[in-house]
Amino acid sequence: MGGDLGISDVRRWAVGLEEVHERFVHRFQRSEPRESALAYMRGLVSSLERKNAWTVAERAGHDRPDRLQRLLNTCDWDADEVRDDVREFVMEHLGDRQAILVVDDTGFLKKGVRSAGVQRQYTGTAGRVENSQVGTFLAYATEAGHTLIDR
Repeated sequence: MGGDLGISDVRRWAVGLEEVHERFVHRFQRSEPRESALAYMRGLVSSLERKNAWTVAERAGHDRPDRLQRLLNTCDWDADEVRDDVREFVMEHLGDRQAILVVDDTGFLKKGVRSAGVQRQYTGTAGRVENSQVGTFLAYATEAGHTLIDR
């Protein structure tokens, strides 16, 4: 398959994101955070090489990352409730008694020190001590597909 998405794949992904978004949109009282949440999700699954508030905001057509930063930092919503909504969606679409959970820690090499958790530490990504972040992820995997389900 080569990693390139065709037009039909992109349309299917867009519809899928809107379905997921519909599951938790009620968690936001105002329309701006609802719209920002969808824009943020679109940016995260996009082909952007670097995904940060600036690049995702620019992809969404915003001049600045303020709206996305408000969503993540000060907007009134419960991340655990949204996670649970997304998890329910996953179980409806990928639920399987033969599923497995995959725990993975991944190192992200960093040049600066501004990102949260960046420090000199061992990371398998480099195979040595480097300036990096380490993220731990939980994925749900079935024959039908896989997805991250927790942070």
